[in-house]
Amino acid sequence: MKAKTSVYLEPEQAARLKEAAEAAGRSEADLIREGIELVLLRSHRVRRTRPWPSFDSGDPGFAAAGEDLLGGAYGE
Repeated sequence: MKAKTSVYLEPEQAARLKEAAEAAGRSEADLIREGIELVLLRSHRVRRTRPWPSFDSGDPGFAAAGEDLLGGAYGE
């Protein structure tokens, strides 16, 4: 059983949705469900692919200089 919800669209969005549904031969509700699914998939993918925060030091040699910065603390 499908859950019922209401979505408020801007007039331009409603017109574009109607045109897209007619052009695709699909219902507006079907296109809305597809759009929701795409957002949910993208959200899940972002969480999986970025588990840790990252940063850009602005120094292209920063990572390569790691050994020097540690001063051999971990030995070889």
